[in-house]
Amino acid sequence: MLFQDLNLIEPILKALETEGYTQPTPIQEQSIPIILQRRDLLGCAQTGTGKTAAFSIPLLQLLYQERTQHKEPKAIKALILTPTRELAIQIDESLAAYGRHTGLKHLVIFGGVSQNPQTDALKKGVDILVATPGRLLDLVSQGFIHLNHIKFLILDEADRMLDMGFVNDVKKIIARVPAKRQTLFFSATMPNEIQQLADTILNNPEKVEVTPVSSTADTIQQEVYFVDKGDKKALLNHILKDKSIETVLVFTRTKHGADKVVKDLSRAGITAEAIHGNKSQNARQRALTNFKNRTTRVLVATDIAARGIDVDDLTHVINFELPNVPETYVHRIGRTGRAGASGIALSFCDEEEKEYLKDIHKLIAKNIPVNEAHPYPLKQLTTAEKHRKELQSKPAQQQHNRSAGGRNNNRRPNNSRKPAVKG
Repeated sequence: MLFQDLNLIEPILKALETEGYTQPTPIQEQSIPIILQRRDLLGCAQTGTGKTAAFSIPLLQLLYQERTQHKEPKAIKALILTPTRELAIQIDESLAAYGRHTGLKHLVIFGGVSQNPQTDALKKGVDILVATPGRLLDLVSQGFIHLNHIKFLILDEADRMLDMGFVNDVKKIIARVPAKRQTLFFSATMPNEIQQLADTILNNPEKVEVTPVSSTADTIQQEVYFVDKGDKKALLNHILKDKSIETVLVFTRTKHGADKVVKDLSRAGITAEAIHGNKSQNARQRALTNFKNRTTRVLVATDIAARGIDVDDLTHVINFELPNVPETYVHRIGRTGRAGASGIALSFCDEEEKEYLKDIHKLIAKNIPVNEAHPYPLKQLTTAEKHRKELQSKPAQQQHNRSAGGRNNNRRPNNSRKPAVKG
């Protein structure tokens, strides 16, 4: 099927042609006709399936047709809610690309920057508003934004809204928009609270489900390297000696870990920047821009900061540290091999992370091939050596246990499941 077969109007087809897009992805092929029929939609799709275009293309078409058929009041008619600034910016960029011939006005607002340019743009009139929940509620309370003319409400990455503690803000926003509207709801996973939210705000929705979260794209070549924790830095440098790897997204579990990897790479003469929650919005956006235009070769990210990063032609993702939530692995490597392109995902696994790897294998229902042809193989420790290593790594704790009368407090072993660390 081609985009021409989806009853799209000429201004949008012309824009898609300029972007070089001719064939829709499965979620676009299924969602666009439903949205054009003005039906509510529940879309269950992981990152990299093309869902931004799946909702933005028909949204632009419906608004364009309404404006040409009858005069609409100068007010915000569509609201797109998204959990992160980066994703909000990228959705706005997509609206600019697909809507370049429609004359529709769109604006992105988010916190962490001055509100003045945003409020100035709002005064000039906006058709589509892309927003993060906190800044939106802030500007609503100040009277800069009125939501009483909203006809289209889109919630993107609803599960990430839950992860980041935005669900109550989202509920407050929903309470302010008209009940008579078309609602589009997208989430990569459907935990109970997200399912309940969907049930309360959608009206007899059509459901579209593409590539469940437990699967990884066949176009992504996956490999795992068993390596000692202390050798990961050297292994990363070794892999990056391959100059054919032009851009690579590296994942760590923590903000501190991301900064440390950047410092180590910079010492080795490799251009690298970090993107995580402790960085200012300007620093994060600058790092992302540098990565997209290839000024920076390596972008090191934590999971929350990376959600929504959409970089064309990204060939490599490296898990410097394996995630302790297996679904996160699928989201991470989905940054490459997007929309049918091929990609390579390499994962470093130390002794303590073997349990995480086991959980990932269970989720994706296959074992990731092991790459043994590298100079830093994991040393095979005997049981006695493992025990000695554990004692050496926790001398203070051992001393505390002895002074507390020898109680071991039922401590979990090193490789037990750790709570998720938000980046």
